[in-house]
Amino acid sequence: MNKKDINKIIKNPAFIPGIYNYCDYWCERCPLTSRCMNLALSEKQFPDNESRDINNKLFWQKLSEILQLTLDMLEETSKKKGFDLNFLDLETETKEEMIQKENIEDHECCSSAKAYGKMVENWFNSSGHLFKQKKDELNLKAELEIPNVNPIEEATNLKDAIDIIRWYQYQIHSKLIRAVKRDSNELQEDSDGSAKVALIAINRSIAAWGEIHRHFPECEDETLDLLVHLDRLSRKVEKIFPKARGFMRPGFDEMDLNG
Repeated sequence: MNKKDINKIIKNPAFIPGIYNYCDYWCERCPLTSRCMNLALSEKQFPDNESRDINNKLFWQKLSEILQLTLDMLEETSKKKGFDLNFLDLETETKEEMIQKENIEDHECCSSAKAYGKMVENWFNSSGHLFKQKKDELNLKAELEIPNVNPIEEATNLKDAIDIIRWYQYQIHSKLIRAVKRDSNELQEDSDGSAKVALIAINRSIAAWGEIHRHFPECEDETLDLLVHLDRLSRKVEKIFPKARGFMRPGFDEMDLNG
């Protein structure tokens, strides 16, 4: 790519200015790849990005529907088991006092996100047998050709859920580190943007764990622990960054892709 090609890309009016500042870097799943200058600059040859964008948009819309079902399930199950989802382990301090008092890594939101990453790793490390059993189950369904049963779709949905969980497993923590750091430097708007990306990642992870719960009902206690942890983390982030949900990310929020 020569200088002329680069200038042509940079001046393309189809690109959304700053869209790459508040994304999750998952280009393969992004519904706006055809409007991202960063991606265009990093690729010399382009696939049919616009048709891929449409498919990705549908993917996240489907996940958004699963999210609501999962949140309803979480609330109902939590009541039965005596969990208080509204309980937040936060001191009654102002946001400024909390940031001054704590190191960024030890900030309530950051430490909780880091703990979540470890919880995910522990779950996958101890669940290898579940995936083997599921593989055998899906293969059997395929062989039996049971009416109204689609093992390929079931396997695809499970893989998508795993991909989502793994993608955001540590990114939630990194986005919250950035949000807290920016907030301590009084870069409030940018801080809210990073916090919003973290909240979206949390929502999508909740939906994905809901799918895992559906596939492995025998692990309800473990998945419920992860769901409760994520739900409480989301509430903590919203308390510390009350304007985050309202932050408008260039391009994305015009499409209602909050997951």
